[in-house]
Amino acid sequence: MKNLDVDLGDLCEGARIVLDRLGEEGDVWIVGGWVRDRIAGKDSEDLDLATNLIPSEVKSAFPKSIMVGEEFGTVLVRVEDSKGRDFQCEVTTLRKDGGYTDGRRPDNVTFGNDIAEDLARRDFTINAMAIEPMKGLVGEEYPSGKLIDLDGSGVRDLESGLLRTVGRAEERIGEDGLRMVRAFRFLDLGEGGLREFDPELSIAISSNLPMLSKVSKERIWNEFQRVLSCSNSMRIVESMVEHGIFEEILPGICINTNTKPSDDHIVNLALICRDEVSDGPEMSDRIAALLRLSRKESSELSSLHECRKIDLDTSVESVRRFSATMSDTQKSQILDYMRGLGADTEDFESELEQNSDLKAGSGPLVDGSRISEITGLEGGKRLGRLKDWLHRIQVERDLSSEEEVVELLAEFDWENSDFEEWQGLSWP
Repeated sequence: MKNLDVDLGDLCEGARIVLDRLGEEGDVWIVGGWVRDRIAGKDSEDLDLATNLIPSEVKSAFPKSIMVGEEFGTVLVRVEDSKGRDFQCEVTTLRKDGGYTDGRRPDNVTFGNDIAEDLARRDFTINAMAIEPMKGLVGEEYPSGKLIDLDGSGVRDLESGLLRTVGRAEERIGEDGLRMVRAFRFLDLGEGGLREFDPELSIAISSNLPMLSKVSKERIWNEFQRVLSCSNSMRIVESMVEHGIFEEILPGICINTNTKPSDDHIVNLALICRDEVSDGPEMSDRIAALLRLSRKESSELSSLHECRKIDLDTSVESVRRFSATMSDTQKSQILDYMRGLGADTEDFESELEQNSDLKAGSGPLVDGSRISEITGLEGGKRLGRLKDWLHRIQVERDLSSEEEVVELLAEFDWENSDFEEWQGLSWP
């Protein structure tokens, strides 16, 4: 077991309060990604703690806490600091997992007191480290803690850029199939590129792919979207293709990684699936069923896929329609997607910057009742389409008053022309 001093001086007051109170009642350790990132010299916001206190004891120490996984020993602890600021973190009782007969979760867990035993059940060596903080953190100006690294492999693998399981890879992957997707997320090193798989881990992933069918689609999507949010997302997706992951999680979907990645995971999903020949709704419905996307995610994916064959029209009319019909999120996603496809968006973005603020906003200046009053049209398709057409022209010309919109009625034969040909406000 390797022990090193770790500076904890930047812990917020809320975190120190929780650590102090747990330390008064029992023993407590910082675990998980926060430790990994701290040792790697990165900032981390999510603080996970382990303790020898059982969930009911944790709950008793923090009355405002919530039991979020009592069966597995997890409590969401909530406290207020001296300035009234809320702080929360997950606290999990030390445990030893029973067998994994279903390939998804342990058959049972046994609460324990041994941090080394708890670390030994974790997935990868870089995640199997803990920090034991010194007592009295709240009153210490420069608090510190002791790093616990069972055989030094966590630090060693962090330094060498190697992703390796705790113990035999075949056994660890065989316990929970989700670890195959989770492994790819931990390949990301940001600006440092990618970690490498330990050969044994790479083989274990490729040979256990059918286990993914036992894992819920929601859990797979939760991990996969985090892969798609990584700095090196496309390189990681390439590795997933090489290992056959997509044959299990997105069967029949053609994956294309030859693209400039976005910071948005839905944009990246749309980009890697852009070779699908089906239209947006059909493609997104297929993927939504395979990954359990939310309605919002499915809608965003559908809209982006519909953009794959368009050319950006930089006319002021097109730019104004884009500005009026798209939310800020949609604008960002579409432009990211187009850049990922290799489109030059510079001229379009320049026009958007100059024409994004419409004088009257994006809503119609004239409602159906007013149009009916002026034209004598009764409610129906013709009136509705006329209203939509007027709204479109209002936006394209950036009109600012009801009078200007009404004057449009004299520009064309709305009484005799085919209203089905009247275009409403839309983009492109």
